[in-house]
Amino acid sequence: MSDHYNFTVSEENIGDRIDKVLSKQLPEMSRSSLQKLVNDGCVLVNGNIVSKNYKIKNSDTISVEIPEAEELKAEPQDIPIDIVYEDDSLLVVNKPQGMVVHPAAGNPDGTLVNALLFHCKGRLSSINGVIRPGIVHRIDKFTSGLLMVAKTDKAHNFLAQQIKDHNFTREYNAICIGRFKEPTGTVNEPIGRSKFDRKKMCVTYQNCKEAVTHYEVLEDLGQYSLVKFRLETGRTHQIRVHSAFIGHPVLGDDVYGKAYKGLEGQCLHAKKLGFIHPETKEYMEFDSELPVYFVKVLEKLRKG
Repeated sequence: MSDHYNFTVSEENIGDRIDKVLSKQLPEMSRSSLQKLVNDGCVLVNGNIVSKNYKIKNSDTISVEIPEAEELKAEPQDIPIDIVYEDDSLLVVNKPQGMVVHPAAGNPDGTLVNALLFHCKGRLSSINGVIRPGIVHRIDKFTSGLLMVAKTDKAHNFLAQQIKDHNFTREYNAICIGRFKEPTGTVNEPIGRSKFDRKKMCVTYQNCKEAVTHYEVLEDLGQYSLVKFRLETGRTHQIRVHSAFIGHPVLGDDVYGKAYKGLEGQCLHAKKLGFIHPETKEYMEFDSELPVYFVKVLEKLRKG
């Protein structure tokens, strides 16, 4: 079913473009999505279709109909994946840089989930629905490294609770821009979605969630630093946002920093993963080697 919204604009909105007013009423939607709704005739002002350039007048009544999203379906695909560990309850996968974790608009297939459905013959937990089966936690497309996947709902719930309770080891290695003043430290700053760009996260104190990141400088590379990050919480883009916030964005991160020649995306690797097994109740920990792309950049910076 589609969603319907009706509202009358206030005097402070008079003269504003329709998409600007809609973004205030529907902050969860991007400006481009709202403009598309206007162009598609899903937004009516006083019962009439308007253009995206329409400017609000006094006492305008706006109605919005958001069509039901087209259902995405994840299909099994025979895509090679690096499985570090597997049993009847879970898998630990070493995701390569550039691979998307689950299908979404713009990435309908070729994802880790497509590969997992083929490998596991569909036996993955159902808690996150048909698009994200088995996915307990995620890492970004251009972040490489270890990711845990649940095969059963029981395992999924048990592992998700560990993340919620901060009893889950997640350590990353990154190359950051600049020299750190202190060799170790903690960034304890809340993170929420940027009100200026809905695709970005930022440190904010409104509509935010607690975010805590610990760091340790492993190597001074002159104008760069090799850094170990340990997540206490797991917010979207947490390391990338926090490192940029303290003035040391991750190398190659063109969203929160700037691109780096020869590197596709940020130089960030999920190196260590540790958790209590849902069945044996024993602590398990996995460590992965730095991938080729990361090592090449590291060697280049070491040479100066």
